[in-house]
Amino acid sequence: MALRVDSPLMPEVTAVRDALVSAGGDPLFYESLGVTVLRVSLGFLLAFAVAVVVGISMGRVEFVRRFFEPAVLIGLTVPGLVWALLCVMWFGISLANPVVAVALSAAPALTLNIYQGTRAMDGDLREMAHVYRFPTRYKLRFLWLPALRPALFAGARLGLSLSWKVIVLVEMFGMSSGIGYQLNNQFAAQDVASVLSWTLLFAAVMAVLEYGLLQGLESRLNRWRKVAAV
Repeated sequence: MALRVDSPLMPEVTAVRDALVSAGGDPLFYESLGVTVLRVSLGFLLAFAVAVVVGISMGRVEFVRRFFEPAVLIGLTVPGLVWALLCVMWFGISLANPVVAVALSAAPALTLNIYQGTRAMDGDLREMAHVYRFPTRYKLRFLWLPALRPALFAGARLGLSLSWKVIVLVEMFGMSSGIGYQLNNQFAAQDVASVLSWTLLFAAVMAVLEYGLLQGLESRLNRWRKVAAV
């Protein structure tokens, strides 16, 4: 398509490759990436902590479920762009801006996954823990966390994907650093090749986190599970 169109708006593969090599060798990319990863990590950890408490409570207590369910459903339907714009207006250029925006975007999906995992837990195990009066820390360590592990990892994947999308929007509209800010600069310069190169590098980092971190951690924690041979 680039060869047929012959337009700067559709750069050739060689132009994107050159821009990719240039951006990958620029210390500015790693500086911007570090800032973005820090913001995503803080927002995601905040969302994860809230989601674990609210999700388990929704699965255990009917009143809590009815209280939080409308908020979770609304949070799932609100576009990430809305959270980005609101947090820019609320917090301005501060660390709270991207952290809260990421948390608001990721928390509903995380909460829903954890709630569904809690509801699917074997009732006999809960009754056994109650009959034998397991301390709360034992219930959390040996019952809740192992049973909720698939839901936690599924929610983490979904939450991280939402977090990456929102952080770029926040940095484009209301920050002066980060990957989104650099993408906005390339957009203002109408440099399509650079926009594509920064996007590809950003996607590569996400792939490393998924395949190198999440899948590795999940395999390690689930190594005791029997794998079907058929």
